[in-house]
Amino acid sequence: MQRRRLHLATLGLLPLLAWRQAQALSLAGISNADAASGVKAALKRGAEVAVDLLGRDNGFLGNPLVHIGLPGQLDEAAKLLRKFGQGKRIDELEATMNHAAEQAVPAGKQVLVDAVQSMTVTDAKGILTGGDTSVTDFFANKTRSPLSERFLPIVTQTTSKLGLTQQYDQLAGKAAAFGLLKTEDANLAQYVTGKTLDGLYLVIGQEEKKIRQDPVGTGSDILRKVFGAG
Repeated sequence: MQRRRLHLATLGLLPLLAWRQAQALSLAGISNADAASGVKAALKRGAEVAVDLLGRDNGFLGNPLVHIGLPGQLDEAAKLLRKFGQGKRIDELEATMNHAAEQAVPAGKQVLVDAVQSMTVTDAKGILTGGDTSVTDFFANKTRSPLSERFLPIVTQTTSKLGLTQQYDQLAGKAAAFGLLKTEDANLAQYVTGKTLDGLYLVIGQEEKKIRQDPVGTGSDILRKVFGAG
């Protein structure tokens, strides 16, 4: 009985092993130059879509997938404050947070372009055989730090115009001291900058998935050739 189960389990693995072998052989037929070009094209396309969708009025505020709300326990506190007639102030704070993100995103376009150009041929084929967001993950590793430096001053300038910013920092600081909030979220500008980056990579990841699922639909020969190889 045990041998039979082992035999059946082995048979169940055969289609998966065959698919992986076929994928490897298919990708093996792609030159390193084409692989690198395909990955760069995917990165460039994802970056352009993300900047266009998010770097506009209501790009964050009107998109539930990336909308920036108050962090952790402060979000629960905000619900209570609304019951005491503070809804307008909470809405104003959230709107400012999201508009700050929208204004910051376009300033990161050159950083994204530079990251695309820095992609090496050696990296490309390994990324192609990864998961649905392997290109985006590589992108995030390359750009998160420089984009954070680029975004933070813009976010700081925008949020500082709102009188509630100082109140937020004071309230969040107390919440962080009691372990109710992450330390990095206790500063409004740093929190918004982090959420801006999260939203940016989320949208890039969505575009990457579309490319992998339907490379022909992109209308790009290099994307069809490289991402259609699997």
